[in-house]
Amino acid sequence: MKGYIGMWLAILFLSLTLFSCSESGRCVEKEGINYWKGNMFIQPNIDISKYGDGIIRAKVDSKWQEFKIRELPDGFMEWNLSSRLKDLEGIKKGKMPGFAGPHSGMVASYGGMRKDTEFSINNAVKGTGLVPKKEKINNIIKTLEETWNAPIPEKIDILKGFYEDEDMFDRTKLSSLELYSTKDFQTHTFLNIMANPAVAVVFLDIPSYEVRAICRLVHPEDETADEEEKDICRYVNMIHDYFHGESPRKSIVMIFNVIQVFDNSPRAGGRGMRVVP
Repeated sequence: MKGYIGMWLAILFLSLTLFSCSESGRCVEKEGINYWKGNMFIQPNIDISKYGDGIIRAKVDSKWQEFKIRELPDGFMEWNLSSRLKDLEGIKKGKMPGFAGPHSGMVASYGGMRKDTEFSINNAVKGTGLVPKKEKINNIIKTLEETWNAPIPEKIDILKGFYEDEDMFDRTKLSSLELYSTKDFQTHTFLNIMANPAVAVVFLDIPSYEVRAICRLVHPEDETADEEEKDICRYVNMIHDYFHGESPRKSIVMIFNVIQVFDNSPRAGGRGMRVVP
């Protein structure tokens, strides 16, 4: 009898291990978990209380950990800025930019699961941008507001002016928009990051960089965000709409806090060399 009970307990344990769903692990959507309260959410697995010390705390793989925030290297910045300037000059001449380059970051995430899959891992191409420094971001926002209705060639020149000044940008961050997640529809990227905020952002180009980051999701109405995050949320939405046209609603901002950087280029031997210690 004891053996029989033990066998069933072992089966039950195995079943729970393989198929249970929780906020800290897998298939959160299958369990019916919805992170939204009303029209907004607050990310549960990030603690920015030590951000001023260059530390971000995050619950990664179900365990709270501290990560040192690092800076994007010179090579990454030179490639990123020069590529953006080249694309803007091409657009001004009527040439559509290619899909490779710094704008199209491929964001790999894991930890959650949508109800339409048996896999946690996900990869999505996101429009990815640089983030202005804390002391410069409000002046940039003011410039965008003042030239909002300017003709496209003038807007392109303004954007070029930003990217010609390397000192404009905060090397500890990249950004994107989580355009499609709402209380009624949660993307796989959103579910993964809400369950596990560790991501890798890879860029298809030569050189080819991979940025491993802790991703902070900031809803436009998130009152727990600090002033810098609120400014970043405003800026990223504005810089998107400045060029693409005004969106019907403000979107969730993804702030990629840089933790590690790798060079995956053939020149690096194709081995994915870590270039930020």
